[in-house]
Amino acid sequence: MSQPQTPLKNRARRVMPFFGLSMGVSIFALSLLVILPFAMMIITTLQMDFADIIRTIKEPQVFAAIKLSLSMAALATLTNLVFGTLIAWVLVRYEFWGKSFINALVDLPFALPTAVTGIALATLYAPNGFFGQWFSKIGIALTGEPIKIAFTPIGIWLALVVVSFPFIVRAVQPVLAELSVEFEEAAAVMGASRLTTFRRVILPEIAPAMLIGAGMMFARATGEYGSVIFIAGNIPMQSEILPLIIVSKLEQFDVAGAACVALFMLLLSLIVLFAINYAQWRLSARLGAKTN
Repeated sequence: MSQPQTPLKNRARRVMPFFGLSMGVSIFALSLLVILPFAMMIITTLQMDFADIIRTIKEPQVFAAIKLSLSMAALATLTNLVFGTLIAWVLVRYEFWGKSFINALVDLPFALPTAVTGIALATLYAPNGFFGQWFSKIGIALTGEPIKIAFTPIGIWLALVVVSFPFIVRAVQPVLAELSVEFEEAAAVMGASRLTTFRRVILPEIAPAMLIGAGMMFARATGEYGSVIFIAGNIPMQSEILPLIIVSKLEQFDVAGAACVALFMLLLSLIVLFAINYAQWRLSARLGAKTN
């Protein structure tokens, strides 16, 4: 007599057994690496009175740094949404000599120390740098004033673009690789223009990945320090970024003030990330509903 077969779900073999143990280790590691530092930041901030917290955030120098950091991070994110998606498209849709080399270059900002990136950009775009001197000459010829990139908000934007663009490329690239060219060909046969094909066929498919990449880019750009510090100029009220404010307060032994500013920056970043993730979830749900 044959033995009754065990249902498939009961016979499923997990690679990592002991769910309770592995879950406990995961929660412990997450708490130790993420939750505990944030909790200590909150505890340190709450050592201040509420009025002192508001006063610290509303300091003109701090408020200017917050505005500059968030605006440059948002601008860098929007810039990379366009050019990062274009790079991902070229790497997926075309075959050309040197493709592997360019694909490897995309990850270079991840591999390089951020300080090296900042020094390289400052060397290139300083007023006497390789590119900076030409911008100065062009500005003098056109308006009588040199065009400055390094030591201005433009330099901050440039540094943030460089260090964050791999996120969007690596987020969109696998989605484009899975998207069949037959959809584009079908749209062309039906008489759709290239712009219409991109807007109605390609963009809805890659939009969730673009939102994920945008969230990661914004988070990276908001807290970036090493690559920006060398090219920003660090002029108070003009090109001073928020991470530098935090470092300055720590150097002045104002630990509570530094934690307060860092916590405020963290809350702003979390709000933006949650909004992007919610938009990505709604978009994915809408696309799933249309598919079904």
